[in-house]
Amino acid sequence: MPDRPLRVQIPALVAVRLVFNTMIRMVYPFLSSIANGLGVGLSAMATALMLRAIAGVFSPFIASVADSRGRKTGMLLGVLLFSIGVSLVVFWPVYPAFALALVFTTVGNLVFIPSLQAYLGDRIPYQRRGLVIALTELSWSFAFIIGVPAVGFLIAKRGWLAPFPLLGLLGLLSLGLLAWLLPRDPAPATAPPSFLRSIGRVFSYPPALAGLLMVACYSTANEVINFVFGVWMEDAFGLVLTALGALTIGIGLAELGGESLVGALTDRLGKQRALAIGLTVNCLAALVLPLTANWLPGAVAALMLFYLSFEFTIVSGIPLMTEVLPPARATLMAAHMAFISLGRALGDVLAPLLFSQPWITGITANALAAVLFNLLAVAALSRVSLSPQ
Repeated sequence: MPDRPLRVQIPALVAVRLVFNTMIRMVYPFLSSIANGLGVGLSAMATALMLRAIAGVFSPFIASVADSRGRKTGMLLGVLLFSIGVSLVVFWPVYPAFALALVFTTVGNLVFIPSLQAYLGDRIPYQRRGLVIALTELSWSFAFIIGVPAVGFLIAKRGWLAPFPLLGLLGLLSLGLLAWLLPRDPAPATAPPSFLRSIGRVFSYPPALAGLLMVACYSTANEVINFVFGVWMEDAFGLVLTALGALTIGIGLAELGGESLVGALTDRLGKQRALAIGLTVNCLAALVLPLTANWLPGAVAALMLFYLSFEFTIVSGIPLMTEVLPPARATLMAAHMAFISLGRALGDVLAPLLFSQPWITGITANALAAVLFNLLAVAALSRVSLSPQ
């Protein structure tokens, strides 16, 4: 069977990722509705989300299958795990099943993404890779603009459980679509590398370590603002829930702008220069935030710039990382996702401590921390180099 062209494959891959990202992003805005439906409190939901974060850290142990067994195998395994996770809630709508669903869908996503990125890295020249990866990353912002509002409509009409059967069906359809659409994994010319060998190559290669440190740092920088911006906006400006919801849509549009800029600029500028520019703009946006404490339009504009520049940074970093260690490409990209999760976890710990300390009020301490972690990311970026292999 001849390979389907990439111009057909890429829209399908974007659609599959939209299903994943809708499940991931819908939890926060509808946390209270889901908790009430399950009959648990917010502390139990926090535990479930913590388990999801821990699962993300261990994703490389499974995602390395894309290096040992092939990219298509990795993507199909990711979609299968996602579908199993969602189906647990459909057939067993209780809290333990929901917690397991978060774990399964997260691991599935973090197996699918590195497999996809490695697949594109194999087939797209490095000079054009930023544009193609940016197209697949549009699904992240589309989830907030399209997927999550659709979930909200379903929950309002039919209750908290309503999105899960639809997501489960879409997962199964995605599995069939990718099985038909993607070319068969080629038979390896030599014995495939073992998991331990692939992990060893990643964590013994200094440019790869520098890249992982970089993504952890700018992920932490984002999270120390992301965690508290809603509380800050409510405290500083008295925004009600509906206004915060509108602001969330604005964040989705800002992320869409960042992804679009990657497609337009990153390949032309060069990946490392684009990253440096994104980190610089993100620092400036963070520094502006405390200056807008009495000016709502300025605060909204600074937040939009903060999220746009972060999305530009993180998406520009993906094509760079795909070329740091091609022999262990999928394993490195899985580690990349794990270190993003680690950065977010660190930011989740630091953000409330910084926001509630008595010496520097408002969002200032969080903004300064974001700048510090971004500068550490810039330092790590200077140690990242492309593989000569």
